[in-house]
Amino acid sequence: MRKSKSMIVCFMTAAVITLLFMYVYPIIRTIIMSFFNVESVTASTSTWSLAGLKNYIDLYATSIFRTSMINILKIWLIGGIITMFFALLFAVILTSGVRFKNFFRAAIYLPNVISAVAMAAMWRYYVFNARFGFLNSFLELFGLDAVNWLDTGHIFGSMLVAYCFGSVGYFMLIFLSGIERIPSDIYEAAMIDGTNSFQKFRYITLPLLRGVFKTNLTFWSVSTLTFFVWTRMFSPTETENTTVVPVVYLYNVVFGSKGVTQVDAGRGAAIGVTLAVCMILIYAIMNRLIKDDDLEF
Repeated sequence: MRKSKSMIVCFMTAAVITLLFMYVYPIIRTIIMSFFNVESVTASTSTWSLAGLKNYIDLYATSIFRTSMINILKIWLIGGIITMFFALLFAVILTSGVRFKNFFRAAIYLPNVISAVAMAAMWRYYVFNARFGFLNSFLELFGLDAVNWLDTGHIFGSMLVAYCFGSVGYFMLIFLSGIERIPSDIYEAAMIDGTNSFQKFRYITLPLLRGVFKTNLTFWSVSTLTFFVWTRMFSPTETENTTVVPVVYLYNVVFGSKGVTQVDAGRGAAIGVTLAVCMILIYAIMNRLIKDDDLEF
C-alpha cells in the first residue's frame, strides 16, 4: 500500500510541476503583465512600469481592436450557424441508413486532415483567384461576369466560407457519435406510434443531443477565438481591417507589423486576458442555457 502511494506521488509530482510551469505560470504572468507597460515578452520584470487599467482603456479605445472583435463575433455567430447546420445535417443523413456511409464520412472529414495553411492556400489561389479561379470559371459558363473575391468587399465572406468548409467534418463526427449512442429502441417505439422522420428528429434526436451541442459550441468558440492562420493566409502581406481578428492584432502589437511600429507586450497581454474572459462568459452562458442532464436509456 505504501509503495502504491509512493508511485502515485511520483507520477502526480511530474504532472503537477508540468501543469504549474507550462500552464498556470504563463496565465498568471500574462494577467499581471496586462497591468504594466512592457516593451517585449522577454523583458525582465525590473523594466516593467505600472500602467494600471491604461492598457485596457487604450485597447478598447482603439478602432482596429473594436473592428477585430466585431469580425470575430461575425465569424463565431454566422460561421457557427453555417457550420453547425451542415455538420448536423450530414450527421443525420449518414445515420439514416444511407449507402456508402464510411466513404461519405471520410470524404466530408478529409479537409480536417489537410493542413490549414494548405487548405487556405487552395481556396485563395485555386477557388477565389480572379483570373483562373474555379468559382469565376464556373460563373463564366453561365455568361456571368467574373468577381474579385479577394477585394475589400468580398474577402471576409470568402475567408468565412473557406473556414466553415474546413470545419464541418470535425463537428459532424461529434454529432455522429452523439446520434449513434441514442438507442434504436426509442426510434422503433416512435415509429410504432406513427411519428414521421421530422418528428423523430424534432422530439427525439435534438433533445438527446443537448450535451453534444454544448461540446460542439465549446470547441467552436475556442477555435474561433484563436482564429489566426486563415487571416494571415487571406491577407499575407498586410492585415486588412476587413479580416483582422484579435489574435492577429495581438501578434502585431507584440511583435510588430507594417501597421504597428511600436510593440507593446502589456497591451498584447490585455488582449489575451480579454479573449479569455470572453471564452469564460460564453461557457457560462451555454451552461445556463443548455442543460445536459444525464439521461438513462
